[in-house]
Amino acid sequence: MPRAAVLIVIAYVAAGLSLPACAQTDWPGRPVILIVPFPPGGGTDAFARPLAAQLLKQTGRSFVIQNNAGAGGNVGATVASRAAPDGYTFFMGAVHHAIAPSVYTRLDYDLERDFSPVTSIAHMPQVIEVNPDRLRVFSLKELIATLQSQPGRYSFGSGGNGTSHHVSGEMFKILTKTDILHIPYKGNGPAMAALIGGEIHMMVDALGASAGAIRGGKVRALAVASKQRAPGFGEIPTTAEAGLPEFVIGTWYAVWARKGTPQAIIDRMHGEIVRALDSQSLKDVWISQGATPGGEPPQQFGAFVQNEIERWGKVARAAGARAD
Repeated sequence: MPRAAVLIVIAYVAAGLSLPACAQTDWPGRPVILIVPFPPGGGTDAFARPLAAQLLKQTGRSFVIQNNAGAGGNVGATVASRAAPDGYTFFMGAVHHAIAPSVYTRLDYDLERDFSPVTSIAHMPQVIEVNPDRLRVFSLKELIATLQSQPGRYSFGSGGNGTSHHVSGEMFKILTKTDILHIPYKGNGPAMAALIGGEIHMMVDALGASAGAIRGGKVRALAVASKQRAPGFGEIPTTAEAGLPEFVIGTWYAVWARKGTPQAIIDRMHGEIVRALDSQSLKDVWISQGATPGGEPPQQFGAFVQNEIERWGKVARAAGARAD
C-alpha cells in the first residue's frame, strides 16, 4: 500500500477511535434524565431532587427527574431497562428492587442483567410509626400489646406490594405475633398521606421519607429499626431499646446506568455523585432525613446489591411475602 494511503488509514482509524473518548470526556453534553420509579413526595424522590440540583451546580447540565410510578417501583425499573445505554438516562432505584426478585414471580426487567451499578447515595433505618389519633400509644411495647389484644382490627400501609415497607411490615407481624391488615398504595408518598389522614393506623417506613411528618407531629415514631440511634433523630429509641432487638432493617437509595453504558461515563457519574455527597448542602439534607451517605465505587456497590438480594430473599421467604 502506498505510504500516503497508509497515513490516511492511520489518521482515519485514530479519528474513529477518538470520537467515543471525546464524547465521554464531554459528558454531559445535554440534560440527563434520572428515572425515579415512585411518585413525587416519596423517599426516593426526596433524595433524588436535591441530588439533581447539586449535579446541575457541578456540571452545568440539568438532571431531570422523571417519575414513573407503579407496581412497587417495577414500572419505572422497566422503563429504565429499555433506555438507550448512552449515559443520558440513569435509574434511581432503592432497596425495593433488591427485594422484588423474591416476591414477584415475573418481572419485566432484571436488576443485574439490565443495569450497571453506579453507587448508593443514602442509607437509613426503617422507623415504626403510627397515626397518633388512631393509635394512642407512646411506646413500641404499648403498640405491640394493643395489636395483640385486637387481632385484625388495625392496618399498616406500604408503598406497594413487594416494597421494603410491605416486607418489613410482614416481618414485624411475625416477630410480634400480631395480625395487621396490609394496605398497599402506589408509592410511599400516597401511603404517608394515608397514614397522616388516618386511613391506616401504622407503617414501617424509611426514616428519611417520614422525617417531615415526624418533625411536624403528624405521625408518632416509636422506634428506629437499627442498632444505633439515627443522626438527627436521637430522641427516637432503637428497636433494641424499645424491646424488639430482632427487628433491625434498613433501607437505601442508589443509582444505576443502563447496561452497555460506556464505563468512562459511569465512572464520571460516580465521581460527580461522590462530589455531590461531600457538599455541605447535601450533608445538611441527609442529616435532616436521618441518613448517612453512600458513594462506594461501582464494583463494590454491585457486590453490595448481590448480598442484599440474598438477604432480603431470606426475609421475604420467612415473612411469606408475595406480590402476585
